Amino acid sequence: MKKLPIILGLAIAFGVTVVDPLVLSLNLPQVSRALQVPPGLVGLLSGAATLVMAAAVLAVGSLADSFGLKRVLMLGLATVAFVNLLSTLSPGFGYLLAMRFLDGLGLAALLGLSYGLLKTSVQEEERPKAIGLFVATEVVLCGAAPAFGGWVVAAVGWRWLFLVPALLSLVSLWLTARYVPGSPVGRRRRLDVAGVGLVGVALLTAVVGVAAAQNGVCRPQTWAPLAVSAGCGVLFVLRERRVPEPALDLGLFRSPAFSLALAANLTLNFIGGGFGFALGQFGGVVLSLSPQTIGLLFLPGTLLVAGAVSLAGVLVGRYTPRPVMVAGLLVTAASGLVMAVTAGPAMALGWLVLTTWLCNLGTLVTSTAVSETVLSHAPPGRSGTVASVQQAFGMTGYAFGPTVYLLLFNVFFQQQWLQDAKARGLSVTEAESAVDAVRSGAAISTSSSGYDPNLLQQASGLKLGVDFADALRLTMLTVSALPLLLATAVRLLMPRRAGRQA
Repeated sequence: MKKLPIILGLAIAFGVTVVDPLVLSLNLPQVSRALQVPPGLVGLLSGAATLVMAAAVLAVGSLADSFGLKRVLMLGLATVAFVNLLSTLSPGFGYLLAMRFLDGLGLAALLGLSYGLLKTSVQEEERPKAIGLFVATEVVLCGAAPAFGGWVVAAVGWRWLFLVPALLSLVSLWLTARYVPGSPVGRRRRLDVAGVGLVGVALLTAVVGVAAAQNGVCRPQTWAPLAVSAGCGVLFVLRERRVPEPALDLGLFRSPAFSLALAANLTLNFIGGGFGFALGQFGGVVLSLSPQTIGLLFLPGTLLVAGAVSLAGVLVGRYTPRPVMVAGLLVTAASGLVMAVTAGPAMALGWLVLTTWLCNLGTLVTSTAVSETVLSHAPPGRSGTVASVQQAFGMTGYAFGPTVYLLLFNVFFQQQWLQDAKARGLSVTEAESAVDAVRSGAAISTSSSGYDPNLLQQASGLKLGVDFADALRLTMLTVSALPLLLATAVRLLMPRRAGRQA
C-alpha cells in the first residue's frame, strides 16, 4: 500500500500523545515517591501534559492551517523528543511538572495535526480504511509501550521511562519528513489569543478545583477555582460568538452528529485517562504488581484489538459511524463493569487483563467512528482547525480523568475505612491515624511498588486492602454510567446517515 509509510508516520506521532502520559500514569507511584510529590498534586502531575494539550490544541490547528500542517507537526515532534530527554534529569517535583507542561505544548501539535494531515494525504473514499489502519498502529503502540516502559523502570529506574516517547517521536519525525506530503498553506488567520487563553485558564482552574474537592467541597480552595473556571467558560463562548475568526467555530455544533462525536471523544478519553491511573494505583498498591507486570497487562490481545479497529474502519466506510460508535461505547462500559464486579485484594491477573483489553478495544473502536464523523465536517483548508477541535475535547477528558477518578476514589475509600473502623469498634481518630500511618509508610518506601501488604493487614486491625478494592469497585461502577448514557444518546439522536461536508 503506497500510503502505508504516511499512515505509519502519522499514527506513531498520534500514538505518542497516548503513550507519553500513559506510561507516566502507570508508573506514577515510583515517580511520586522518588520526587516526594505532595499527595494533592499527584493527579495534576499525571494530567499536566494533557491539560496543556487540551488548552493549546485549538491554537495549534489555526497556526498549522496558516503555516503548514507538516511543518508544525515536525516542530512538535522535535519538542517532545527534547523535553522528554530533559525529563530524565528531573531533580525534583517542580522541575518535572514544568517539563510536563512544556511537553504538553509539543504534544498539542502531534495531537491536533496527525488526523488533519491524514485527511489531506488520503482521498476521501479511502479515508475510513486509512483511519482503521491509523488506529490499529496506535493499538500496537499502546499495547507494547507500557510493557516496555514497565520493563525499563524495573531494570534501570524510572528516569529512563521518558526515553520511550522520545524515541518514538524521533522515528515519527524521520517518517514524516521523508514520506508525508506537505499540506497547502492557507490564508494567514488571526490567532484568537484571548479565546485560547480563556480555554487554558478554564481547564487549569477546573482541574485544580476538582483536585481540591477531595478535602472538602465548601472550602475556598475548591469553589474559588471552579467559579473562575465557569466564568472563563462563559466568557469564552460569548467571545467565540462575536469574533470574526474564532478559535472554536461554534457553528459546527449545529450538527447533532458532530456534537455527539465530540461528546463521545471526551468520554472515551476520560475513561482511558482515568483507567490508566486507577490501574497503576490498584496494581501497585493492593496487588503489589511490579511496573513491568502492570505494563504487560496492555500486551495480551493487542493484535486482536488492532484487527478489530481495522475492521471498524471498513464498517464505517461501508455503513455509517453510528453503529460502530454505539458498539465501542458499550464495550468501554463493559470494561468498567467487569472491574467493578471482580476487583479485590486477591483478584486474579486474568481479570485485569480482560478489563484492560476491553477498555482498549472499546475506546479505540469508538475513536475510529468519531474521527471519521469529525473529519467529514472539515471544510477545505480547515482540516487542522477541525481536527484540533476533536482533540481538544479528547484531551479535556483525558486531563480530567485521573483527577476525577482520584476524587471519587478518595470519597469512596474514606467511606469504606470509616465503615470498617465502626465494625471493629475503632474511633474515627484511631482509624484516621492508622490510615495516615499506612500512607506514610508507602510514601517513604523505596523497595515496593505500593503499600506494604503487611501494613494493609495490620493497621489497627483494619482491612485496608479490602477497603481500597471496594472503593475502586464503586469508582468503576460510577464512571461506567457515562459511556452507557452516551451510547443511548448516539443510538437515539445521531442521524442514521451522516452527511459529509468535506
